[in-house]
Amino acid sequence: MPEIDFVSAFLWFAAFLFSTTVHEAMHAWAAYRGGDPTAYHGGQVSLSPAPHVAREPIGMLVVPLLTSLTQGWAIGWASTPYDPVWASRHPKRAGLMAAAGPAGNLMIAALALILLRAGLMAGLFQAPQTVSFQHLVEAADGARSFAGALLSVFLTLNVLLAAFNLIPLPPLDGSSIITLALPTSAAETMRQLSHTPMFQLAGLLIAWRVFPLVTDPLFRLILWLVHPDASYS
Repeated sequence: MPEIDFVSAFLWFAAFLFSTTVHEAMHAWAAYRGGDPTAYHGGQVSLSPAPHVAREPIGMLVVPLLTSLTQGWAIGWASTPYDPVWASRHPKRAGLMAAAGPAGNLMIAALALILLRAGLMAGLFQAPQTVSFQHLVEAADGARSFAGALLSVFLTLNVLLAAFNLIPLPPLDGSSIITLALPTSAAETMRQLSHTPMFQLAGLLIAWRVFPLVTDPLFRLILWLVHPDASYS
């Protein structure tokens, strides 16, 4: 049985918990700003993971912990409550609510990228010989090495979370985001279809088959952003 890397498991679980909390809080905040206080009254307009874990304890706590300890990376799920009547009346606002979640992940990724690039420019980090999702940089001492690993995980995880959620298939956020480009009547029809259980199940199955095809190009993009002058095979 392989030895569990508890440090790596902690990094992935902590990054997943925070990143998913931001994702759901952004959904809740956008809904509140758009006129739906459902998530606000549920406590979801918060960067504390507590209300989000309370809503989805299996997806936010149990599964991410298990996958972090057994797979070396974290996976899970979460959700934000909203008023379907409000979404039906204001499909464009519902589309903006959907877009806010991935936007939150991209903001975290951008901050992690800025800190990694600043660390490289300041000499705190160096380009490693080999790279991975958790090893985009290396450092001479333990504290800087831990910081580099944490920033690497935050960058890669949030890029992947944003990309996965942007797939335009129900029940992912992308299926609601595309309604922003549709006429109001068509947007409402699309919203109703996206909330049909059959379409949601089919969408998840297709997304899980398609997403592995884009992870490698996404990781190469991340490497280019972190090390624009380096070459990794």
